[in-house]
Order: sequence, then structure tokens, then C-alpha cells
Amino acid sequence: MPRHIACLSYDFDTWSGFAARGMMTPTPISRGEFGVVGAGRILDLLASRGIKGSWYIPGVVIETYPEACERVVAGGHEIGHHGWSHIPPAELPPQQEAEEFARAVESIRRLTGQGPAGYRSPAWDLSAQSIDLMIQHGCRYDSSMMGHDCEPYFARRSDKVAVDAPLAFGETTDLVEVPISWSLDDHPHFEFFRTAAGIMPGLANADAVLANWLADFEYMCRTTEWGVLVYTFHPYVSGRGHRMLMMEKLIDGLGRMGADFLTLDQVQQEFRARQGGQAASPSPLPR
Repeated sequence: MPRHIACLSYDFDTWSGFAARGMMTPTPISRGEFGVVGAGRILDLLASRGIKGSWYIPGVVIETYPEACERVVAGGHEIGHHGWSHIPPAELPPQQEAEEFARAVESIRRLTGQGPAGYRSPAWDLSAQSIDLMIQHGCRYDSSMMGHDCEPYFARRSDKVAVDAPLAFGETTDLVEVPISWSLDDHPHFEFFRTAAGIMPGLANADAVLANWLADFEYMCRTTEWGVLVYTFHPYVSGRGHRMLMMEKLIDGLGRMGADFLTLDQVQQEFRARQGGQAASPSPLPR
């Protein structure tokens, strides 16, 4: 039977993403803090629909808002690794990345009683050692890359990339990649940023974004027997009223198309079962 899965994922960054961009004055920090308000609204909506989501929370946020994070856990949602700070690992020295990775694992362990099954890089930018750190700390999947739109695959490490030479594929690991896309992320559509480097306009019409997101699911249903789409929300972005209505319409619209709502951890488990529990042979993309 055809099976088409929708994952609702939430990057619960609050103020940490603003601080990572050097925006530490009171107004941007308060803008991030609104995420706690938004998270409460989202948790209420998910509970009303009986849906479990995957929440990726930086360690600094867990330590700042323990009660809000405990409510996510109490709702039965997955807690994923999202760094200690929100600085992208590609911008960190290797030793600092390793230290922050381990520190965030321990923060999640204190919150949930166990280590995270999955990792999502802040700003979706991995370093050369990020996959090794995930494997070292027992992660079973990553959700930071974009090599497919609706099919997980086994992640590679140690690719050799040069401007003037063909790409040399590295080793295929046992780490499942559950791919994401900027087009299915609320942040580039909705968030207005004004920085010295320029302006990110954001503030898109929510119904237009909703139409795109439903159309992607429709296309997956038409072209695959088994597929997964990962939608990414930030509570300080999508917790606003008209976007909450959009999220509600998205959930209901996906339901009418027959979507099964799973966490990303459930997806990686199902993907492994479909593969017979074995890592794929080395190849650039799933076939």
C-alpha cells in the first residue's frame, strides 16, 4: 500500500539564533523570547490533533527555559540535538564543536533521561567532522542536508570537493539522512531581517506558502509509493496568529491527502526496516 509521511519539526531556538548572529540588544532577544509563547500555542495545536513532532533545541535554550522544554517532553514529542549554541558547526574550530556537541548531548540527557536519536545543525551547515561526532555520540540520523526532497538516504562522510575537479564521494555511513529544504522552512518565507549586509524581506503571504507546501505533498503522493516530507517551523516565527492558522490548515490539508504524521526518529527506523537494516552501497543519491 502507498504510504506518505509528513514530519512536523520545530527548531526551538528562541533568542539563541539572534545571539549567534551578533544581535544581542533587547529587541532581537525579545523577538526570540516570543518563541516560548509560540511553543505553547503549537503544543496545544498538536495535542488537539493527536500529532507528535520532532523538536530540535539548543542546549542554551534547554538551560534557559527548562519548564517550557519539559512541557515538550511531557507532550510525548521527540527531542533532537540542535547544538549547544546556535553557531553553525562549520563556523566553529573542531575542538569547540566537539565540546559543544558533547555538552548539548548531556543537556538533552538531563531533560529526557536519554541521549538524542537525531541531530539538526544550526543553520543547516555541517563541518567536516559533524557526522563523525553524531556517530560517536550514538545518533541514528541527521536532518541537515538536502540530497533528496522526499526520500531518506544514508549519509556520506569525507567527500573530496574541489572547484576544478570532479566530486570524489566519501564513505557511506550507517547514519540515516532525513532531508530538509529551505522551501519547506518557515524562516526564509516569513522572517524579516535588517542587517549591515542587507535585508531579508520575509513577511510572505501565509496562504501562498501553504499552497506550495501542500503541492509538494501532492507531488510526492503522485510520484512515489513511499515518501517523507519534513516541514520545519520555528515557534517564534510560526507562533504568530495568521501562521498558526496556516499550520492548522496544513495539518488538516495533509490529513485529507492521507498523510501519516511521524517523528523523524520513527522515519529513520522505518527507513532502516525497508532497507533490511543495512547501509546503502556508496552512491551520490538514493536510486
